[in-house]
Amino acid sequence: MEEKEAIKASQVSIIINLLLSAFKLIAGIIASSYAMISDAIHSASDVVSSVIVIVGVKIANKKSDKSHPYGHERFECIASLILASILVVTGLGIGVSGIQNIFSGEYKQFEIPGLIALIAAIISIVVKEGMYWYARGIAKKINSSAVMADAWHHRSDALSSVGSFIGILGARMGFLVLDSIASTIIAIFIVKAGVDIFIQTVRELTDEACDEETVNKIYNIINKQAGVKRIDDVKTRKFGTKIYVDVEISADGKKTLNETHKIAENIHNEIEQEITQVKHCMVHVNPF
Repeated sequence: MEEKEAIKASQVSIIINLLLSAFKLIAGIIASSYAMISDAIHSASDVVSSVIVIVGVKIANKKSDKSHPYGHERFECIASLILASILVVTGLGIGVSGIQNIFSGEYKQFEIPGLIALIAAIISIVVKEGMYWYARGIAKKINSSAVMADAWHHRSDALSSVGSFIGILGARMGFLVLDSIASTIIAIFIVKAGVDIFIQTVRELTDEACDEETVNKIYNIINKQAGVKRIDDVKTRKFGTKIYVDVEISADGKKTLNETHKIAENIHNEIEQEITQVKHCMVHVNPF
């Protein structure tokens, strides 16, 4: 189910980006707008990120095998790292280009763009912002870092189109430098989004513990189980989009092995059923 949702979101993204980039490219050429042509290329590059998401999600959802007995979930994190890197590189490229244009005065060489470029920028902002919220909703629903990274790629494209709109509008009003200033400011937001995704993904790759709310929920589940005398330890770690839980409890030492095993089994089943992100829960019982 999660794999299908992620792939569907990426396929929708590919189709819309191809149509949008073709429209912006034609509009940019007709209107003699360098900003819109650059924006079209940016949209076309988003197709690559969506393909990376599809590949990452497909590998992440493969069943455990001999070489990966704990599963392949972390491959989705690798896809997120690649997308975060693309965002950072894209943002830096836009920023450097904008700064160079400001100080070199190259913006003075641009032609005044036609009205169609302005219309194309508005359409791009609306469509890409809509795609951001669509992908973001899917990402939160299935807890996918790769789809969330792709959502931010849509947002970066929307911001790029905002820069194009400001630049084109400013150029039509005679302020050609606005294009470069706007693109430089927007580049900062794009780089920040990439860095945030990169940091979050690194946390998932380095066995970071779950949030406090999830840990408290685990404690509540254990405390409700009959036969638990004491909770000795609870450890959690993120494994890509999944969670592994290690629990130590104390039970009556006079109980039989079958009885204490039943207590551990109940805890194991309840945690995995109530917290869907948990891939596996290991329960160790100490004599009380």
